[in-house]
Amino acid sequence: MYRENVRKPFLEKKNILIKEKERPISSTQGLFSKHLKRIYPIELHRSTSSLSLSSVSLSLSQNSNDSSLTDSSAVPLEQKISLALRLISPLERREVPVARNFQPQQQQQNQDSNDGELKRCNWITKNSDKVYVAFHDECWGVPVYDDNQLFELLALSGMLMDYNWTEILKRKEVFREAFDGFDPNIVSKMGEKEIMEIASNKAIMLAESRVRCIVDNSKCIMKIAREFGSFSNYMWGNVNFKPTINRYRYPRNVPLRSPKAEAISKDLLKRGFRFVGPVIVCSFMQAAGLTIDHLVDCFRYSECVSLAERPWRHI
Repeated sequence: MYRENVRKPFLEKKNILIKEKERPISSTQGLFSKHLKRIYPIELHRSTSSLSLSSVSLSLSQNSNDSSLTDSSAVPLEQKISLALRLISPLERREVPVARNFQPQQQQQNQDSNDGELKRCNWITKNSDKVYVAFHDECWGVPVYDDNQLFELLALSGMLMDYNWTEILKRKEVFREAFDGFDPNIVSKMGEKEIMEIASNKAIMLAESRVRCIVDNSKCIMKIAREFGSFSNYMWGNVNFKPTINRYRYPRNVPLRSPKAEAISKDLLKRGFRFVGPVIVCSFMQAAGLTIDHLVDCFRYSECVSLAERPWRHI
């Protein structure tokens, strides 16, 4: 009995000491949980799971939706954290500025690459004369079936031995006035007086031999017209009344002469024409649309091809 009375106070003191030691721990936990709720306004449930905050953040950073976790309390916790992050910085708000900035930048790059100009053959440069550019954009490579226009282009192509296309085109209207619109019926009847007047005209700047060559060629055209019905029939008959469509990508691929131009040149020389070598005939065929030699990336290529492939009946 004595031993029990002695042991009882001793046990009471021991329990009091244990309670005193447990009090600051519980208060500390309460204070920690109070501040934790302020920092993370998400309800954290105590569980026996081994899933920690570091593992949750890692799963969020990897956008993991793994459902193989055995702890059921980890799933709503992850969903709540992901929902909170979406409310803070939604994905739609981060993607919209990227989409808005990308499209104008791409359009700006296209404008810088094209400089707002049409893509032309490489021999048309920024320094090219407007007359030459207009000739390329409107006439060069367009099929021509009129005798007067074919005669004009053949005469202008013959002048390439002395001048370039720009110099010739600048005086084209003067040439038309001097040679009566390049009507072969009228030019073939020009006499010595008309020839000397044209040769002495300083605005035309053609030597007498060149003027006589044009007049003589007009006489040959009249002979061909009587034989084939028209000069156009003769020229287009050499290409089976269908333009030759080439697909050249680089200027170095465009020939100065072709087998077809050599064949036509030989026949023209036999018929009495002058200054109609293979190079001149090839230039004439390109200008008259007998052959399409625009580069494939030139904006005129598809337009001239569509004109060349259209149904056409020669009259």
